Amino acid sequence: MEVVGQVISGGFGEILIREKEKAGLELGELLVAEGETKTLLQVYNLLYGSQIKRESLELLSGMQLEGYGSDVGFMEANLRNYILAEARAIASIKDNSITMPKTLPSFFSKIRRVTKEDLSFLSEGQKPMFVGYVRSGSKNLGMEVNLNGSNVLTHHILIPATTGRGKSNLLKIMAWSLLDKDYCGLLILDPHDEYYGRNGPGLKDHPDAADLLMYYTIAPGGSRGYTNLIINLSDLKPWHLSWVLDLSDPQREALFYFYKQNEDEWIKGLLTAAEGLGGSQPPIHVETLYVLKRKLGILGVRLVDGELVCEGVFSVDEGKNTINGIITSLEAGKTVIVDTSSLPGEVELLISSIIADKLFYRYQSYKRSGDLRSKPVVSIVLEEAPRVLGREVLKSGSNIFSTIAREGRKFKIGLIAVTQLPSLIPREILANMNTKIILGIEMEQERRAVIESASQDLSKDDRSIASLDKGEGIITSNFTRFALPVSIPLFDRDYISRASPSRKRRVAETDFSEFR
Repeated sequence: MEVVGQVISGGFGEILIREKEKAGLELGELLVAEGETKTLLQVYNLLYGSQIKRESLELLSGMQLEGYGSDVGFMEANLRNYILAEARAIASIKDNSITMPKTLPSFFSKIRRVTKEDLSFLSEGQKPMFVGYVRSGSKNLGMEVNLNGSNVLTHHILIPATTGRGKSNLLKIMAWSLLDKDYCGLLILDPHDEYYGRNGPGLKDHPDAADLLMYYTIAPGGSRGYTNLIINLSDLKPWHLSWVLDLSDPQREALFYFYKQNEDEWIKGLLTAAEGLGGSQPPIHVETLYVLKRKLGILGVRLVDGELVCEGVFSVDEGKNTINGIITSLEAGKTVIVDTSSLPGEVELLISSIIADKLFYRYQSYKRSGDLRSKPVVSIVLEEAPRVLGREVLKSGSNIFSTIAREGRKFKIGLIAVTQLPSLIPREILANMNTKIILGIEMEQERRAVIESASQDLSKDDRSIASLDKGEGIITSNFTRFALPVSIPLFDRDYISRASPSRKRRVAETDFSEFR
């Protein structure tokens, strides 16, 4: 095996390696220090080293730059000038088993690149979720990364990345892997209509899509296999509005007042009172009623001749089985995509809250009755997560998504939160996202937010995270022993043609759940 370097100094967590000439070590590269117990290392910094004093180097450089001769140089330049790599030990491997490192590799240990054979301790596991391939620096090792889906989904996943680094591509890869798995249901709240594949490759192309994929939209545009997204007003409760709208205490109390008066027609009662059409005036200030009437305008509901008329996604008569149908599909281990791309932002969040609330209530009831064990995990994909989990949003109180973030694991419900700005999410919630699949993040503030809430120590990975290219990531999780670099394939027709016949209903090649 080719030697690419040698241990020359350092300490625990800061091992200094001299690179062999032209070895070309990279940030994030996985290396192996040979010995009775092999030590798995990862490069976190690169720097220049030289046996020549800096003043002499500066003089030599100046002479070359200013034209004093192109042959100016030092004898044995490859011995006197070199590259140093700073690395940390991330695992000890002996007899095909892995442990956390507690000793240093031997002084002057030979260093080589990692191979598939070094990772042979990875075993086939149950309930796999494909994420990508093991990456060493920029090199794809061709070994699949399959996390234990049941564990990571219930304990929440955060996908932070700068725009254009492949968040949606990663989600498509994960959703494709999960679609035919009966241990989980996946709810994708899609504000950009990009996962179904209306105008290109998408989840609709999965071999089992006809049986296991549900697609709800109000703008089918010729798509096959869709269901009209119509929500019955009876599914809308006052607390759903309080999670989405900026309401004062009197306005919130007014909503609950009308709900207590008539649960089925509380919106009609509120609008009737606001227009002065009812009998006795309710004990609510008239200006509060006017403001609530205006805010309820987002629903596309108005009063005509004393009857409610709906325009848009809500209906008085239709859609009575929509929410129950979505949740029943999730219980059956199906993937459900709800296209909210043509809806106003507040309506989109309102519908998402209604579904999540009903799902959480049902799974709570299964927990009480003892039926939860037989139910699949359900994971909810949240694009632009700070809209519902942001610090500013939660100032006025919790919502269903913050409740799931804190308590969902007890009821087999998890979140997959996607964001460009993890620093906007409270640290308590970030810490509850026990698996983070980190893609490239350029802003230091956002990198710090992720590093400080990571399951493993990523204090040395700031440069590596900033340098991640599109399709490259780092997985840090309670369910892996160390932070794992991954290469994520491009979700396109070539990937679909490769994945469809080989991945369908088979146990994954490798599973990193054994790192627990």
